[in-house]
Amino acid sequence: MSTLSLRLPDYLHDSVRELAEQEGVSINQLITLAVAEKISALKTEDYLEKRAKRGSRTKYEAVLAKVPDVEPEEYDRLD
Repeated sequence: MSTLSLRLPDYLHDSVRELAEQEGVSINQLITLAVAEKISALKTEDYLEKRAKRGSRTKYEAVLAKVPDVEPEEYDRLD
């Protein structure tokens, strides 16, 4: 495990301390979770961008054309 020295403005440190207390965790745990969530969000965004570039409108429309044109079940209607 690594150690990281972090400088935070006082107002931000106060907010982190309050949130950690509310969540019943240490400041370290709260910051670790926040960093993990941010990394996950950024990696997901990157993954989706790469997948989107592989997409094909033509292939999408070909698959969509195979869907039967039927009315939805009663429980699945939007009205």
